[in-house]
Amino acid sequence: MPELFEATNINGMIIKNRFVRSATWEGMAEDDGMCSKRLVDLMSQLAKGEVGLIITGHAYVQKKGKAGPWQIGIYEDRLIPGLREMTDAVHKRDGKIVLQLAHAGMYANTGIKGDIPFAPSLVSGFRKSAIQEMTLQDIQDVVEAFGLAAKRAKIAGFDGVQIHAAHGYLLSQFLSPAFNKRQDQYGGSIENRAAVLLEILKSIRKRVGQSYPVLIKMNTRDFLEGGLKLDDSIKVAVMMEKAGIDAVELSGGTIASGKEGPVRTGIVSGKNEAYFKDAASAFKEKIDLPIMLVGGIRSFSLAQQLVNDNVADYISMSRPFIREPDLIKRWKAGDHNQAACLSDSKCFIPAMGGKGIYCVVEKKKSRKKNEKQI
Repeated sequence: MPELFEATNINGMIIKNRFVRSATWEGMAEDDGMCSKRLVDLMSQLAKGEVGLIITGHAYVQKKGKAGPWQIGIYEDRLIPGLREMTDAVHKRDGKIVLQLAHAGMYANTGIKGDIPFAPSLVSGFRKSAIQEMTLQDIQDVVEAFGLAAKRAKIAGFDGVQIHAAHGYLLSQFLSPAFNKRQDQYGGSIENRAAVLLEILKSIRKRVGQSYPVLIKMNTRDFLEGGLKLDDSIKVAVMMEKAGIDAVELSGGTIASGKEGPVRTGIVSGKNEAYFKDAASAFKEKIDLPIMLVGGIRSFSLAQQLVNDNVADYISMSRPFIREPDLIKRWKAGDHNQAACLSDSKCFIPAMGGKGIYCVVEKKKSRKKNEKQI
């Protein structure tokens, strides 16, 4: 029977337990995407809390692919030294860290006046401002950018990289019929819509080799009318497995999916947890890859059940670690009470204001405690 606190191996990367910090926008980078001391300290704290594998917030591979302010970047060599400080801090705590590589596509917000975001095709209803359809050269530039970004990540000391192909960002847009209406080799069938992912994986392998862990995060479904369905998503995973991907993290929903988006509220009982677990079981039937499952997991007992039942190989969480960076250390010590996270997503409010992500509830508790002591 698999144990949550046993060591596992993903293409040579030894992970000391089955818990993963899923990529989380921290809102702590410098304006140009440079790694900050706050980010280094946060990753060090997560490693100290004994998270098995830390996946960074989405790092943009091109300036044109920046999703928003204070997002970490990996688009130029000059960013490598700051990222090296991050990986060194995690490794000193005996942790493992993977850099998530991303491009926002039509949801890009570079902050550069007059810069029009591009997308696989011209579709309406997803953003109010203008977008432009990508040319074949634009696509090849993005493929190249992901490869070069992976090379920088390896030089910076990351234990691997993760391709972000979920949540309605650029690669997710290519996979989704709701976003992708192209009439060329990148549109139409699921094989065509997945072509850019396969090219990106090839571009990455060219720079980092076969023995470097390369993961992918992808949607199980888009939960959008005309969006990516489960059957097609599984087909993409099968293609990526054949092409040499090392592990898959499963999520779902997009920025436009409303209440069925990737970040959901109201997770107050077991019936609300692990909202992509049925899809994960379907993936398990078709691929022989390590599966990381994210999406509302809050209970130790459920985490153990998911692994025991072969639904997932790794338990991936985001918001619980914002409130409790030492959650895994607590569970390992025998305190198996549910994660304290209320799933209210108020943690993103300070980040959007430039203060970095933190648990608003926990901050208020600490403030009141300090006031009483005074």
